[in-house]
Amino acid sequence: MKLGVIGFPVEHSLSPVMQEAALRAAGLEGSYRALETPPPFLRARLQEIRRDYAGVNVTIPHKESVLAYLDELSPEARAIGAVNTIVCDRQRLIGYNTDAPGFISSLDEAGIPYRNKKALVLGAGGAARAIAYALKEEGAHVAVYNRTLERAQALCKALGLHLVSAPLLDAAVHSCDLLINTTSVGLQDPLSSPLPEGCLPRAGAVVDIIYNPPVTRLMLEAQRAGLPTLGGLPMLVWQGALAFELWTGVKADLRVMYQAAQARLAEALQP
Repeated sequence: MKLGVIGFPVEHSLSPVMQEAALRAAGLEGSYRALETPPPFLRARLQEIRRDYAGVNVTIPHKESVLAYLDELSPEARAIGAVNTIVCDRQRLIGYNTDAPGFISSLDEAGIPYRNKKALVLGAGGAARAIAYALKEEGAHVAVYNRTLERAQALCKALGLHLVSAPLLDAAVHSCDLLINTTSVGLQDPLSSPLPEGCLPRAGAVVDIIYNPPVTRLMLEAQRAGLPTLGGLPMLVWQGALAFELWTGVKADLRVMYQAAQARLAEALQP
């Protein structure tokens, strides 16, 4: 069974060690590779997937652009407008979104409340779409802020969300119950944050879906302010476990996936 992840860049991904650990734990023969896929090569890569692979994950920057090349979408992926998992069934490419349920499972695992809460999503890409959709489906009141206003407007219109413009950002952050960073600001850079220093919820939880570094500057500032925080590793593991089940029909061993991802992350952080 050939599996993989397509993205650009993708060499930093923890998915290969995590998914290969899941394959071994399930007693399945197979491999999972990081498939570096620059945008101009996306179409050709998907033709290769169609011929040779059982399925792949999809990450930045392809979660939305990949839709044009798929034969079928799950109802959730169609509603979200983004795909993070592709199953190849008899050379037909079927798109799913496990980011949405994976994010909710990560909140449940951490004991972070979200139903009937005010959630503010930073960003308007594929992950933001999935998270905003999942929170709204679970009864949260969801607002979106993005530096490029047009992208935020498009997302809010598509999913029926509340738009936050730049002049209202401080007030929206201060008053939210749940702040989620889905942007790449802070990725592999512990000094950068998507928000100005001191701009934090008064009492809400702060989630950053970045997993490298495990504690971003945004999370560190929130922790210093006494706020509960959650990094990106749990969402990565949960969405990966759900994707594994779609490909194999077998439930993934979450403990093994966590251990493999944490071990590789610890190696990457060594000087």
